[in-house]
Amino acid sequence: MNFVFISPHFPTNYWNFVQRLHQNGVNVLGIGDCPYEQLRWELRDSLTEYYRVDNMENYDEMLRAMGYFTFRYGKIDWVESNNEYWLEQDAQLRTDFNITTGLNASEISRYKSKSGMKAYYEKAGIPVARYHMVKEKADCLEFIKQVGYPVVAKPDSGVGSSDNWKIKNETDLNRFLAGKRYGVQYIMEEFVDGEIVTFDGISGRNAEIFYATSHVSPDSIMDAVNEKTSLWYYVDKSIADNLRKAGEATIKAFDARNRFFHCEFFRLKTGKPGLGKKGDIVGLEVNMRPAGGFTVDMENFAGSLDLYQLWADMVAFGEMRHPLAEKMQYCVCATRRDKNVYSVPQEEIYKKYNKNLVMVERLPEVLADTMGNMLYIACFDTKKEMDDFSKMVITTHKNKAARKQEKKPAASG
Repeated sequence: MNFVFISPHFPTNYWNFVQRLHQNGVNVLGIGDCPYEQLRWELRDSLTEYYRVDNMENYDEMLRAMGYFTFRYGKIDWVESNNEYWLEQDAQLRTDFNITTGLNASEISRYKSKSGMKAYYEKAGIPVARYHMVKEKADCLEFIKQVGYPVVAKPDSGVGSSDNWKIKNETDLNRFLAGKRYGVQYIMEEFVDGEIVTFDGISGRNAEIFYATSHVSPDSIMDAVNEKTSLWYYVDKSIADNLRKAGEATIKAFDARNRFFHCEFFRLKTGKPGLGKKGDIVGLEVNMRPAGGFTVDMENFAGSLDLYQLWADMVAFGEMRHPLAEKMQYCVCATRRDKNVYSVPQEEIYKKYNKNLVMVERLPEVLADTMGNMLYIACFDTKKEMDDFSKMVITTHKNKAARKQEKKPAASG
C-alpha cells in the first residue's frame, strides 16, 4: 500500500501517524515544505521517501510531487494530511489521481461551509441555531430583530475561534462590519447558551464508528481567544446517551468514511424555543480530521490507548487491532498566558500534582495566540480533582504586579 502523507512534520505530533503506518507495513511517502534534515528522526525513519516543495499552497508543485511518487512507486492508494487547512487540497489530489479511499473534490464542500453543515445536522434530526449570511448592515439588523442580541459572526469557511465575533449591541455590530476581512463570507448566528461538547473518533469504510470519545469545553473558547484569557477543557470519562445518539446520526448523515472525525455540539445550559430544553444537544459544526492541539494525546492519556495506532489499523487493515480503553480517566488541559499574573506559581502546581501531570509544554507562537503560552495536561479519577487542578492553573492574581510571570517549565511530563 502506498500512502502519501501531506505535511507530516506539522502539527508536531503528527509524526506518530506516519510511524504507526510504517509499523503496519505501509509504504509512507511524505510531501512537505520542511527541509529533510530538520525532520525529527522518528519521522525520517518511518518515511520511505520525502519530497520537499517550496510552497505547499502551489498546487503545481504538489502535482509534480504526486506525479513523481506515482512514477517511482506505482498507484497511490491513500492521500491524507489529517489537517483542516489541507482538506480541500487533499481532496483535489485524490480526484486528480483517482484515489477513492477518501473525500474527492466534489464531496469536500459539505465539510467546509458552516452554513452547508446545518442541512446535514438537520438531516440527522439535530436542531441548529438560526443563521444569516452577512451582506449589509440593514440585513444584519433585520436578522438581529428576529433573534435578539447577542449574535455570533464568523467566517462561513474556516477553522478556529480567532476570527469569531460576539456582538452584543449595535456598537459591536459596527465594529465587526468595519473589521471583518475583505472578500470573506461571514455567517451570523443566534447566540446559544451552552457548553461545547464533542463527538470525536475514527470511522471505517462504510462510515461505521470504530472508536468514539468526547471532550468538553465548559467555558467559551471564543471568549478565551478574543479576550486572551486562559482556557481549559477536558476529555470526559463517558459519552452521554443523547450526545452519542446525536454523534452517530451526524456521522451517518455526513457519510464520513475512513476518517478521523471531530463533531461539535452545544449542550444547552438554558432552554431555548426552537432548540430544546436544558441539557439537550444542538449541532454546531463538523471537522473531518482529528481534534486540534494536543487533544489526540489527551484522549490517549484518558483511555490508556493509542489513537494513532487505531487510525493506522483502520487504514492498513480496515479494522481495529489495538486494544480499546478498558478504564477511562478525566484528562484536562489548562493553559496560561504570559501577559497574565496567576495566583499559584508553577512550582506549587508541580509539587501538588506531580503524579497527575502527563504533559507540560511551552507552546509555539503559531498556537499561543489561540491557546496560551504554557500548557498543562493532567489525568484524574474524579471530576472534583480535575476541577480543583484547573482552577489552580487558570486563576489570575488580582494584583498584576504581585508576581512575575513564569515563562519556562521547570519540568515536563
